[in-house]
Amino acid sequence: MKKEINSQLQFEKTSLWRRFGLLFDIDRWQEIWITITSNKSRSFLTAFGVFWGIFMLVLMVGSGNALETGIMSQMEGFATNSVFFAAERTTEPYKGFRKGRSWDMTNSDLPIIRERVDEMQYMSPVLFAGGGDKNVVRGDKSGSYLVKGCYPEYDLIEKSKMLYGRYVNDIDIAEKRKVCVIGERIYEVLFHGEDPTGKQIRVNGIYFQVIGVARSTSQVSIGGQTAETVVLPFTTMQQAFNQGNIIHFLAATAKPGMDVKIIEDKITNILKQQHQIAPEDKSAVFSMNIEEQFKMFNNLGIGIAALIWIVGLGTLLAGAIGVSNIMLVTVRERTKEIGIRRALGATPNNIIGQIMSETVVLTLLAGIGGIVLGVGLLSAIGVALSQGDQFFKDPQISFSMAIVSLIILIVIGLLAGLVPAQRAMMIKPVEAIAEE
Repeated sequence: MKKEINSQLQFEKTSLWRRFGLLFDIDRWQEIWITITSNKSRSFLTAFGVFWGIFMLVLMVGSGNALETGIMSQMEGFATNSVFFAAERTTEPYKGFRKGRSWDMTNSDLPIIRERVDEMQYMSPVLFAGGGDKNVVRGDKSGSYLVKGCYPEYDLIEKSKMLYGRYVNDIDIAEKRKVCVIGERIYEVLFHGEDPTGKQIRVNGIYFQVIGVARSTSQVSIGGQTAETVVLPFTTMQQAFNQGNIIHFLAATAKPGMDVKIIEDKITNILKQQHQIAPEDKSAVFSMNIEEQFKMFNNLGIGIAALIWIVGLGTLLAGAIGVSNIMLVTVRERTKEIGIRRALGATPNNIIGQIMSETVVLTLLAGIGGIVLGVGLLSAIGVALSQGDQFFKDPQISFSMAIVSLIILIVIGLLAGLVPAQRAMMIKPVEAIAEE
């Protein structure tokens, strides 16, 4: 019994070494190479379908990644867990008020919202003043720019990079200081490279001291581009421009892990209660949920990626079918050769292995060529588009994508060679020689 077990183990070990040795059989690989190169035109046309399929897949995946990266870069620095509110005309009559009534958010809404909305992290009211003709002046230099009043928390919602000085702080709000933060473009026009902090500029006819210069870290901006905006303390702007206690816009963010929809609904209901608006009026309180917009972009990216893979794999499958058909023709032409191999003792596994090896090698060579060319073209496009901000940014594929592509190529090569290999195995030596 022990001898039989040892004999079986020795047989399996020998069989394993034989299979392993086939992988490194130089003669076998030379034979495969000779077969592929014996008819260069046919091999090229056979491989071109796979080459083009993997090339297009790499290009499409890289382009999809570039589009997603570009969109995400536009959102960088902007709180994606934020929501914004504004007052609109009512569309429902309520408690003696007619529909179509105008209303405004006010300062008194802020402490109530802070108290009742536990899920909220940051909140900032916002005031806007239109950019009149030459409304921002310093000496003989001037320009037309947007003026915005907000709380310090607004910089945590729409993040800015300070080139000089600082942003508005709580002391500015409490003391209603006549200070301002100017955008990068305004700085370039009014100051031409000198340090602007502590200098005076006139905004809509009133003098303010510059405390900082801001550069936006995001392409997304509410009310106008940061580079062309003068930011004032919210309380200062209310007082200096006789805005009373009106709020034009309200920005808020949810705490980490909280759904923005929760604070959106809560704040909307509070505003309706405070200003006698019908609960069923869906238009009186305008709200823009940035998280939902972000999810929409994300879902769009997933849809594009899925479409890319469907189209790419379909193209590769068409290429594999072409390879399979050409290999069937090759098997037909090599009927006598295969018959002689069978007559000399070649097993069915030897024949199947030979045909499938040729198919896999041909597919891999074509596929690797497509990957290399695709990656090279993506790199060239990335260099050409590297300057400036755009929605199409840094086209490339990941290393894991390259590995997946190689695995797909091997699988396609095996599938493409399966039918020709089965056809070759069915060839009988006597019939093959007689047919020739």
